[in-house]
Amino acid sequence: MFDIAKERPEDQAAIERLLDAAFGGSRHSKSSYRFRHGVAPVPELKLVARERHKPGGYGVIGTLRFWPVAIGAAGDPALLLGPLAVAADWRRMGVGAALMAEGLALAALARHRIVVLVGDLPYYARFGFRPAAEFGIAIEDEQAARVLARGLVPGAFAGVGGPVVPWRSVRRRGSVGRAVAA
Repeated sequence: MFDIAKERPEDQAAIERLLDAAFGGSRHSKSSYRFRHGVAPVPELKLVARERHKPGGYGVIGTLRFWPVAIGAAGDPALLLGPLAVAADWRRMGVGAALMAEGLALAALARHRIVVLVGDLPYYARFGFRPAAEFGIAIEDEQAARVLARGLVPGAFAGVGGPVVPWRSVRRRGSVGRAVAA
C-alpha cells in the first residue's frame, strides 16, 4: 500500500537515491536537465509516493516534479514534467500512474495550460500525451519522437509553438509578466 503526498524537505536524500537508481549517476548530463539548472521545481507540484511501513514512518518509493519552462519566442508558459521515477520493486503496481494522475490534476487546478516531457509515447499516451511536434513544439538536442506534450485546458496550444526554452532565459529577456502568468 502507498500514499501520494507533497514532497517534504526530509525526502530529498531518498529522492536523490531513487533517481540515481532509476536513471544512473549521469542523469544530470541529459539534455532535459538543462531546463532544471538554476530553477526550482514548482513547489505545489513536487510529489512523492510513500510506502506505508508497519511500525511507523513512510519510505519514498516514487517521485514526480514539474519545472517551469517557456515555449517559443513569445515565452508562452509551460511545465516540464520529470523526472518520474519509481523504486524497482514497486514498478508495475500503479505508483507511476498514481503520481501522474495526481500531478496532472494539481497542475490543472493551479491553472497551468501545457505540460511537456521527454519520454516514451507508449507509456505517456495513456495520460493524454502526444508528440509535441504535432503542436509545433520541440526540444533542442532531443529526438522529436520522445518530446511529448499535453494540454490541460481546451485550446491550450492555440498560438503556441517553437522550441522549449529554460525559464531563466525568459526572465532575462524581460518577459517575466507573461511567463509568470502560468
